[in-house]
Amino acid sequence: MLPDTNQDILTILYTNDLHSHFGAMKRIASMVNGFREQENGALLLLDIGDHMDRAAPETEGTMGQANVDVLNLMRYDAITIGNNEGLTFTPEQLGQAYAGLACEVVCANMLETGTGKPPVWMKKQTVLERGGFKIGLVGATAAYAEFYKLLGLTVLDPLDSIAKSVNELRSEADLVVVMSHLGLSFDRQLAEQVPGIDLILGGHTHHLLEEPLWIRQTAIAAAGKFGRHLGQITIGRDELTGAAKVISAICLPAESGPEDPMVAKALEIHKHRAVERMARTVAVIEEELPIRYDAESPFGNLLAQAVRRFTGSDLSIINSGQLLTGLPAGEISEGMLHERCPSPINPCRMNLLGKHILYSLEESLLADFTDKAIFGFGFRGKQLGGICVDGMEIIYDPEGDPFHKVIEASVQGVPIVPEGIYSVGTLDMFTFGIGYECLKQGSEQEFLLPEFLRDLLRMELQTAGAVESCFYRRWKSRTVG
Repeated sequence: MLPDTNQDILTILYTNDLHSHFGAMKRIASMVNGFREQENGALLLLDIGDHMDRAAPETEGTMGQANVDVLNLMRYDAITIGNNEGLTFTPEQLGQAYAGLACEVVCANMLETGTGKPPVWMKKQTVLERGGFKIGLVGATAAYAEFYKLLGLTVLDPLDSIAKSVNELRSEADLVVVMSHLGLSFDRQLAEQVPGIDLILGGHTHHLLEEPLWIRQTAIAAAGKFGRHLGQITIGRDELTGAAKVISAICLPAESGPEDPMVAKALEIHKHRAVERMARTVAVIEEELPIRYDAESPFGNLLAQAVRRFTGSDLSIINSGQLLTGLPAGEISEGMLHERCPSPINPCRMNLLGKHILYSLEESLLADFTDKAIFGFGFRGKQLGGICVDGMEIIYDPEGDPFHKVIEASVQGVPIVPEGIYSVGTLDMFTFGIGYECLKQGSEQEFLLPEFLRDLLRMELQTAGAVESCFYRRWKSRTVG
């Protein structure tokens, strides 16, 4: 006869896609402390990736140390990484940040290209014991292979990697949990195709599952985004077999409530230090550089110049929505550039047909595009904004019909022809079909990591004559008829 194990209870708490929303972390820390004080069972605390986001000054100014401090103070047991950790920090930078991390980083589908092994700060899988349960943990992150390759990392097929780890863990763990920064559609596929998984904790696509999604014998859970919810899973034992099983999965609202004073104090210190570190002056300009989203403006032109110069392209195409406010005259600090250009977006170079350039320029003359709200793929702005260019001149009729406003667009005085091929410097987010969708049609795409747009702005501001050049007009209005 099996022993009576009904009293064995394990609570798994988890967060996903916090994106450096530190206010939410303070509230969630207080909630976690409340669970620990109840003393009615064992507790496991996990994070499912994208805890860090360099759009936050605390993260940017400390290179992730603020996030690591919070993870330690909250006593997380294990974390996996999301694309915001893996792609916006170099492996060396992550290694420095995680050197002080008190818990394990678990990810099965990432290797160093040079060694063929996981980075020293990462494990493919692990087994933790809590309250009489052996919990097998395997993590995986979205496989942006081309981008990771540029950082010296190889990402493996997550389905195969998870299946191998699950097979190894199944014999030594009571409960197998996948920490999946892969998105809901992939989690469904995983539950359908890989046997032996008890629980999938999801992230990446910011989905909120207020009740568990059951596929076969696997429960899928996810807690939305930005710390608006804290995920809670209750694990017990089957009355007949004694096997560990998921009893319930809910998401607890976390947008209001008391804050943990220790986490609040630590974040106050980190923010102060981040501001100090980012106060370094990088340039001095004599004139204000305003930004507009519905028309050409100097700051937008400066960013277009920076992208063209850095990519070595014939012309550049960027969107003004990358810049949140203009630059004032006077001393310009690192913090000011971060505040105005917070998106962790990288430049890229591609070959683009003239017809796709011309179509995108036409879109840029329509409010439906310039006013469009954009989310995801690294973009941290409020709206798409218009197209800013360098190396190209556009003559247009503001009174023309939609998609018939551009009279002529030329490169070095030669009109762009629809079937011509042009070397274009642009942004990695456009390759995903976000915003000006024709730009994803570019061939021979070459992504340039790890520099962000704000790094390019800094270099451009330090280039002789660059500020004067950004006042030259690229878009020239001419009414026809």
